[in-house]
Amino acid sequence: MIPWLDESDPYQPFPDPAYALPDPNGLLAVGGCLSVARLLRAYRQGIFPWYSAGDPICWWSPDPRTVIFPQQFRPARS
Repeated sequence: MIPWLDESDPYQPFPDPAYALPDPNGLLAVGGCLSVARLLRAYRQGIFPWYSAGDPICWWSPDPRTVIFPQQFRPARS
């Protein structure tokens, strides 16, 4: 069962990303809000929101996760 985040509590903790669903890959929680506090908490844990207008916010942490290290990033010249 996917946890539902309370929209009125931007400091509610996210579930551990290890509990994200394998299918669909990485779905971790639903609901909540897009407050600065919640977004910072999410991004610090490798969690991000994805949603469509009118639908609840879905929070994702897929495995494997792409990580780009700034010191190793070399943009293409094209």
